[in-house]
Amino acid sequence: MTRARQLPGLLTGLSVRLLGLTIAFVMLAEFLIYTPSIAKFRTDWLQGRIAAARLVSLALDATPDYMVSDALKAELLAHAEAYAIVIQKPGDVRRVLAGDMPPRADARFDLRGSGMMDMVGPVREAYMTLFGPGTRTLHVVGDSPRRDGVVVEVLVDEARLRQGMIEFSERILALSLVISLITACLVYLSLQWMFVRPLRRLTANMLAFRDAPEDAASVIVPSARSDEIGIAQNGLADMEKALRASLRQKERLVALGVAVAKISHDLRGILSTAQLVSDRLSHSADPEVRRLAPAVIASIDRAIALCSQTLDYAREDLPPPQRSRFALADLVEEVGRVVGLLTAERARWDAAVPPLDVVADRDQLFRVLVNLGRNAAEAGAKTIRVTAAATGGGGVTIEVADDGPGLPAKARDKLFMPFTGSARAGGTGLGLAIARDLARGHGGELTLAATSASGTVFRLDLPGVVAAARAAE
Repeated sequence: MTRARQLPGLLTGLSVRLLGLTIAFVMLAEFLIYTPSIAKFRTDWLQGRIAAARLVSLALDATPDYMVSDALKAELLAHAEAYAIVIQKPGDVRRVLAGDMPPRADARFDLRGSGMMDMVGPVREAYMTLFGPGTRTLHVVGDSPRRDGVVVEVLVDEARLRQGMIEFSERILALSLVISLITACLVYLSLQWMFVRPLRRLTANMLAFRDAPEDAASVIVPSARSDEIGIAQNGLADMEKALRASLRQKERLVALGVAVAKISHDLRGILSTAQLVSDRLSHSADPEVRRLAPAVIASIDRAIALCSQTLDYAREDLPPPQRSRFALADLVEEVGRVVGLLTAERARWDAAVPPLDVVADRDQLFRVLVNLGRNAAEAGAKTIRVTAAATGGGGVTIEVADDGPGLPAKARDKLFMPFTGSARAGGTGLGLAIARDLARGHGGELTLAATSASGTVFRLDLPGVVAAARAAE
């Protein structure tokens, strides 16, 4: 039983997944942008301390002997956010501005010569500061922003740097969330309009067509789109129209088949009575009646055979093989005797079958070989040769070859098609179609191996039927 399917809701469908993926990808892009940004923020903050320290040094230059009061010293250091400042001018002594007891430096960073190409170190140090305790004292060395050859050294507290980085990260996070939401909504609406909505329409139509394929209103009406979605809509519409036509044709054929089966059943009964009456005509005293009686009897026999074959083919399914173990050579010999009786010994039966035991449905295999042998004899063959050989995996290949005139091209094209594949005038083609179905019921195949003016060869392949080799007598 087919499980009922419905379109997913808005919270469980493709739209929500697209929205979530868009937000995730935008946040990933923001993170990739954030990484160099936080490293640059750290470098700029340290450069800012160098610039502030240089300004403090300019204020010291205006004082006599570079001496300032303790209060002014504390104010200058607070302005530079530093524990100590060291100024080294070209050809001059080092000038130091520091508090009473500056702390000892835990790490030293030289900003001279650093640029955007050198990002690995700044990125690593930025994340160490951001996720570390922030208790270190940093010794920072850099060139004066005025490009006057002055080297500035400052001793700063990492906690202030970390606090600035946290505030910067919060601003970036808030901005990223806003950007990601706006971008996600725009992408979501675009995808919803361009892809999801048409896909939901396609899906809904397929579900509706599955439930009522006979309803003409269930066939999708393609849009005017010329992209892949439009091609899919047109393809689905063509497929649904073809499927509806096939279903209607199948329904008519099923009804016709049932009617033909009933007619054939009744007709076979009528012809059986006519057959009994026609047998008596052959013993009539009238010589003209005796002369025409064989033709009448043959026509009735053909009609009865046609009814029987039609009834066999009209069955919904052939019965499954009732497998038993038997000698293949004995079966082939029995088939030869029956073919001789059915065809008035028109052809010589030549069997070359090794002593093999097979496990298969004996009656069905008998029907297949009788059909092939009778067809060969009725086609004008003088000799019918049957060979068999075991194949790998316990299979067997049986070949039925004759020296008849071969099959015409018209018959070869539709050889196994019922009512159209017969090579004989007045034939129905049901015999070969049923024979192939019986072979496929065993998991095998019946094929035309070769045909020419010198004869025809049919090959029957049956996998996994050989039981054991019989001991040669």
